[in-house]
Amino acid sequence: KHVHPAAGGKVQKRRPFRPSKKFVDKRPIPKLEGETVRVITLGGVEEVGRNMFAVEYKDSIWIFDAGFQFVSEADAPGVDYTLPNISYLEERKHKIKGLIITHGHLDHIGGIPFLMGRLGNPTIYTRNLTAIMIKKRMHEFPNAPTLDIHIVEPDDVMFIGDLEFYFFAVTHSIPDCIATSIRTPHGNIVVTGDIKLEHEDGVPVPGEVAHWAEVTKEDNIMLLSDSTNCENPGWSIPEPRIHENVDEIIRNAQGRIMIATFASQFRRMIAFMKSAESQGKKIVLEGRSIKTNLEIAKLAGKYTPADGVIIPAADIDKYPSDKILILCTGGQGEQFAALPRMARGDHKYVKLNNRDTVILSSSVIPGNEISVRNLMDLLHRNDVRLISYKTSDVHSTGHGNQEELKWIINTVHPTYMVPAYGYHSMLKIHKRLAIETGMADDKVIVPDNGSIIEIKGKEDVTLLPMKAPSNPIMVDGFSISDMQHTVIADRQLLSSDGIFVTVVSINVSKKAMQKSPDIISRGFVYLRESQDLLSQARGIIKRVTEEQIAQSDGNRIDVETLKKQIHKHLERFLLRKTNKKPIIIPV
Repeated sequence: KHVHPAAGGKVQKRRPFRPSKKFVDKRPIPKLEGETVRVITLGGVEEVGRNMFAVEYKDSIWIFDAGFQFVSEADAPGVDYTLPNISYLEERKHKIKGLIITHGHLDHIGGIPFLMGRLGNPTIYTRNLTAIMIKKRMHEFPNAPTLDIHIVEPDDVMFIGDLEFYFFAVTHSIPDCIATSIRTPHGNIVVTGDIKLEHEDGVPVPGEVAHWAEVTKEDNIMLLSDSTNCENPGWSIPEPRIHENVDEIIRNAQGRIMIATFASQFRRMIAFMKSAESQGKKIVLEGRSIKTNLEIAKLAGKYTPADGVIIPAADIDKYPSDKILILCTGGQGEQFAALPRMARGDHKYVKLNNRDTVILSSSVIPGNEISVRNLMDLLHRNDVRLISYKTSDVHSTGHGNQEELKWIINTVHPTYMVPAYGYHSMLKIHKRLAIETGMADDKVIVPDNGSIIEIKGKEDVTLLPMKAPSNPIMVDGFSISDMQHTVIADRQLLSSDGIFVTVVSINVSKKAMQKSPDIISRGFVYLRESQDLLSQARGIIKRVTEEQIAQSDGNRIDVETLKKQIHKHLERFLLRKTNKKPIIIPV
């Protein structure tokens, strides 16, 4: 519950999780005909994460990415993550010719172990590092199908099913990212994946321009482009600048250095380790994801540290403090991650002191502001030197800012633009950027999850009123289903208002209650201080039960009606007395 002064101090209750109830045309989705090309956005256009869309033409379907999205405990208690709804694809899985994975972050590959069997286990097309990351993740799912992965390289051209694909390299926060140009009868559909540009003072470097050289020469009917950072003006900070700044901090530090970064910042993690190794420092890796990504870097040939450079945390005290770099997780204040444990003094081997330098090489994920602030407070209580992205250029986004997105639009010069990869508000801002480049309003289509866009000609592109199913699939322990919303709503009510169980014993032959009703309550009220409330509740239960017994026919008591009546009267009473609506279970 949250109390808002503007609301007169009234208790504002969190609304239970429910799927979106936007109007959806219930008519059947029309059959695909002739040379029509369909683009179906199945996830990732109303959120950051859960990325998936598909392209359909004749007897072929190609899927792009299969990610998941982490959800907060408040929004979906007990749910591990959500996946895109693949009902549309399952109904047509005989047409699926391949799954193209743009890069190796979990919001693009996390759904693969759960969805591949249901999709018919199509061939995956991706680059080498991404393939290794997928295989590494699949080790955690021994019952999942064995994957068929085809490695593609920049400038590869190949037919997959009925259409030709051109793959080209793009820049993100992880190596081996791939974008795709699908050559359809009506022009090319260009898919960027997550993307930013390498540039110097707002001028893309020659290598970046070269990536797009082939695409810019061709007839591109549609561009699906990353919207994640479209709210940020100008150009993003170039990643090499981050590496240079942190390299200088590592070089000049008088004591130990702890760097907390996203394990997904693969390029950066490798750059920091190379910098430390070049300066003769020992590296301690703290965090499972950090250690996993180093193993992946070795397998992919991206980086292999020299023998003795990586040391266990237990050996830290064997070396001078200015020869130690600790690369760790926990920059978002996660309770049990490495850096928060160090800050609290709970880490077995690392005790912070005033000679330590801590670098938070990550931005604050929305929703984590309080936990990050608490982490910073704890770090300052240890008198460390704390450096964050707000005070120095030690973090850069993996997504392009406004000027980069405009450059991509101008370079691709599409007839139609579909903003993707982000919340609806981000997509709308991206649309305005496209209009600023000269595109007409009706040439920019902002989709929802489940939207179906049909391309029938160079100037004949429409958004169908009908939609593919789009309620997210929830991974809840071993349960995977898109029908979990009632369960989640119940969990939210339990966490908010608790549970109130009443037990009534009836002697049917005597048509009388055996004893006073028992009440079991959890998370509702403190029972010792609520005896008067419980006494009144028992009185209500007793009165309703006796009324139902009196109305019964012979020795038959309608138990279901009795339960409903107890529930109805108790709910009214408890709401009036406590302004709470616990889950009431009459037994």
